[in-house]
Amino acid sequence: MDLGLEGKNVLITGGSRGIGKATAKEFQKEGANVSIVGRTLSTLQATQQEIEGISIYQADIMNRDQRENLFNQYIADHQTIDVLVNNVGGSNGSTVVDTDLEKFYEALEYNFFSAVHLSKLAVKNMIKRESGSIINITSIFGRESGGLVTYNNAKAALISFTKSLATEVVKKGIRVNSIAPGSIMHDDGVWQKRMNEDPKGTTEFLEREIPAGRFGTPAEIAQAVVYVASNKASWLVGSSINVDGGQSKMNM
Repeated sequence: MDLGLEGKNVLITGGSRGIGKATAKEFQKEGANVSIVGRTLSTLQATQQEIEGISIYQADIMNRDQRENLFNQYIADHQTIDVLVNNVGGSNGSTVVDTDLEKFYEALEYNFFSAVHLSKLAVKNMIKRESGSIINITSIFGRESGGLVTYNNAKAALISFTKSLATEVVKKGIRVNSIAPGSIMHDDGVWQKRMNEDPKGTTEFLEREIPAGRFGTPAEIAQAVVYVASNKASWLVGSSINVDGGQSKMNM
C-alpha cells in the first residue's frame, strides 16, 4: 500500500532504539526523509549506519533549552516538518508512598512535557501549510491502571493532551493521535531484562496477561504509527489506539 509519505519530513524522538528505531525504518521504507533524536551520540551513529540515509540529532529531551535548539536546528535543516513522533519515554520509582516527589516531576518532564513542548513547536510550523501529523506514543497503562505510577500518570496526561490538541488544530489541517502499546519485547528493553532476570515469572506474566500469547515487537507498533501518520488515516483525530495483542482490559 502506498501511504503517500514519500518526501515527507519526519522527526522521531527516542529514535535510536526499540520502537523509535523500528518506526524510523518503516518511514524510510515509505520514502520519507527521516530524522531521529537521541541522547547518546554513539548510539545515534550506530543507528544511522544501520538505517542508511537518516539524519541524527543529539539532544536531552528532558532539557527545555535543548528541545528549543533541537527544533530550531531541525527547521533550519529541513524548512518544514510533516510528521512528529513523540516516542521518547520511560518509567521510574515504585509505589506512590515509596517514590520521591522529584521522581514524579522527572516522569512528567520525560514522558509528558517533552511531547507537549515539541508538539507546540511543530504546530506553529504545520499551521503555515495547513498540514501535518503528530503521533504520541503512550501506553495502555495511560488508559487503565497498571505499570509504575509515575509512568501511568504521565501517559494518562499525554493521552488527554492528545485529544485536546487534536480538537484544537484539526481545522488547520493537522491531525494529532496517540498509539498505546502493550508489553513490547526488544533487545535492550525492560521486558528483555526481566526475561533474563526472571524467565519463569516473565513467562507466567505473558501467559496470564496477553491473550495473543506473546510479546509485541517494535515493528508492530511502528507499522501502526506509519499508517496513522498517513492520509489513509485521515478520519483519525484525537484517537488513542491500543496496539497490544489484547492485553488491555478496557472495552474501548
